[in-house]
Amino acid sequence: MTWDEGTRLVQAVEDAFAAADLDRIAAGFTEDAVARFADFPEMQGRTAIMRFLTARFARTKGYRLTKRLHVLMDDMLANTWDASWEDAQTGKPMLGRGTEIWRVRDGRIALWDATFNVWEQGGPPSTPVV
Repeated sequence: MTWDEGTRLVQAVEDAFAAADLDRIAAGFTEDAVARFADFPEMQGRTAIMRFLTARFARTKGYRLTKRLHVLMDDMLANTWDASWEDAQTGKPMLGRGTEIWRVRDGRIALWDATFNVWEQGGPPSTPVV
């Protein structure tokens, strides 16, 4: 994969997630994709990943997202992202930041390894330090 191809893939994923377009998101994963998302149990297969993402998007209103490609090597890339949304259950404005490593096969994500931090906008950091 070239840097331009990687940049286009990251932008396409950003666009699909920002639009909460579950069909487009699903098409971006291989059928046998594996996802390791933060502290959630590993997910095997597109169906399991989409079950998780459908539930996740049900909790967000007005989702805004920006992704940035940082590293590309062969079929692996790393990106970071920042997002904001309103929690659909609490109504609180939320912020999130994460890092993703993708293994890409035939232009689709075959491995999605992601870290994810989330906090209430204007609130204190949520990562325990003491």
